[in-house]
Amino acid sequence: MNDTAGAAAPDQRHARNDKNQNEPLMAFRFVHTADIHLDSPLRSLSLRNRELAELIGDSTRQALVAIVDLCLSEQVDALVIAGDLYDGDQTSMKTARFLAAQMQRLGQAGIAVYAIRGNHDALSRITQELILPPTVKVYSGRAEAVEIERGGLAIAIHGLSFARPQAPEGLLPKYRPPLPDRVNIGIMHTSLDGAPGHDVYAPCSLADLHASGFDYWALGHIHQRSQHDGRTTVVMPGMPQGRDINEGGTKSVSLVTVHDDRRISVEERLTSIAEFGRVAVDLSEAPSWFDAVEAIEKAVAGARVRSGSDHLVARLMLTGRTPLSWRIRRDRDLLLAEAEQRAEGLGRTWIEKIDIATEPPLEAGGQASADPLIELDALMRDDVARRHATREEIRQMVKDLRDELPPESRGFTGADEAEFEAYVDRLLAEGSSDVIARLKTDGAEAN
Repeated sequence: MNDTAGAAAPDQRHARNDKNQNEPLMAFRFVHTADIHLDSPLRSLSLRNRELAELIGDSTRQALVAIVDLCLSEQVDALVIAGDLYDGDQTSMKTARFLAAQMQRLGQAGIAVYAIRGNHDALSRITQELILPPTVKVYSGRAEAVEIERGGLAIAIHGLSFARPQAPEGLLPKYRPPLPDRVNIGIMHTSLDGAPGHDVYAPCSLADLHASGFDYWALGHIHQRSQHDGRTTVVMPGMPQGRDINEGGTKSVSLVTVHDDRRISVEERLTSIAEFGRVAVDLSEAPSWFDAVEAIEKAVAGARVRSGSDHLVARLMLTGRTPLSWRIRRDRDLLLAEAEQRAEGLGRTWIEKIDIATEPPLEAGGQASADPLIELDALMRDDVARRHATREEIRQMVKDLRDELPPESRGFTGADEAEFEAYVDRLLAEGSSDVIARLKTDGAEAN
């Protein structure tokens, strides 16, 4: 990417300030985003459906298009990208051409782009080779501030890129001090004090950011949105598009307005094309297979209504005591097929996977059933699965499998040691139940 200063926007874009003389003037407006991870490879092994895989595979591009569309419709002055525009060692020139076309759309409208490189950008070959329009400013590895004038306000936009994918030390001391008599906006890629699932990168504290004298800190790196108001407005916009179930929920960008009195207001604007979400389904009141499918459809329909994105990608979490428990485990593939069919009828709704945590019902009086298979299940859970040798063997098998997979597919075991151990526990528990489910005869099951 080239390091050039963003060009000023055409005067006609600021005619919006004259629409209503009774409204406060909006001196400077920009969209703040980060962690787009353009053309990120699929991270979920569960996307067996080709149409779903194509949707998710193209979703980061569609999110960038949505961001550019928002900039154009809101007639903002600038787009601020706080790192990780790319996703690692990208080599596709199709990605480069697509990005250049979107930046050109902004440039033709006189919208400047201010971007820094994050840890993933530092790995990208495109970062070093791509030539973008002169309206795009990419900050170098040396801190600098671009000074501009908008709506009668003097503004300084500070940025600093990192050339390597590791930044174990804080970058805040490297930034220039805030410029006097200017609205100072800082762009930084940082893990702050740390976050689960994220590498430590240019750590710093919120207290230090609030004490920096800046008016707004545009952060990136952590994929979950957060906003901290005070003397300084500090915003981590999160990513504009999730890529798997661990990046669930609606995703967005921040539309920031610097008013003529230097007051700053922030609006969250939805950008995700597809939204991942866990959908809980209690099957305690589902005595038959038909009832279970109906309960699943009702729960997914509710999640579809609550979703703010065009598409919902749901992982079903089945719970409750039901006489169907064994059959659900044994015929998981059939239940998944029926759930997918019901989801398709809802429109733009997909079932990514089914997680099963159901249990067989208790007998009268609350006692566990005398069924010998249930007793065998309890023995496997409480005795065999808890043996140190068994657990260690399973742990090593999981580690070997995880280490054989590409980096983007290793997240299924969790983000840290505690999550890994919890995954092993769940694997042992579900494994015994799956074995019992296959031993259960049809005659012992409810219809």
